[in-house]
Amino acid sequence: MPGHRAFRFDVQEHRAHSAKHWRDKVRALESMAYSAVYLPDHFGDQLGAIAALMAAADATTKLRIGSLVFDNDYRHPVVLAKEAATLDLLSDGRLDLGLGAGWMVSDYEQAGIPFDSPGTRIERLAEAVTIVKKFFAGAEFSFQGKHYSITRLEGAPYRSRSLIPLCSLEAADARCCGSPHVKPTSCT
Repeated sequence: MPGHRAFRFDVQEHRAHSAKHWRDKVRALESMAYSAVYLPDHFGDQLGAIAALMAAADATTKLRIGSLVFDNDYRHPVVLAKEAATLDLLSDGRLDLGLGAGWMVSDYEQAGIPFDSPGTRIERLAEAVTIVKKFFAGAEFSFQGKHYSITRLEGAPYRSRSLIPLCSLEAADARCCGSPHVKPTSCT
């Protein structure tokens, strides 16, 4: 029927005992018709999201992969954009990229990263989303913001599809996503 979309089931995973266990787990998800596997971006007893997402994509053919969500403060936005573009290319366009402002104080404390005010973290996230989008556009770009400065950077020359980062923020700050289609959720 027009106007209806298929219902999909996604799973959040974060642990595996071995490479074989991880591959078997994501293959089982795909065989049970799950649409996507998402990994959080926290420290501690869990897989590193970027490597695990690539392994999941390599072990499956249809299962989408994604972050729920990458904490903006753990990686420079250019580094994350490059990794995301590579994941998207090597997964044949199956990446769902989620970015967040950060919320888990213990992660910041354990890693020695300053846990700035929500306003500051959201400002950085807004700038990061702009940088990531410019990187995905593929052309050379520069950016000068309060938190990041980019000079004549070549964007991703390879894209298997148009990636638009999804944000996870307080509702009042969803404007950083730059899209009326993005629905904000709680700050992560």
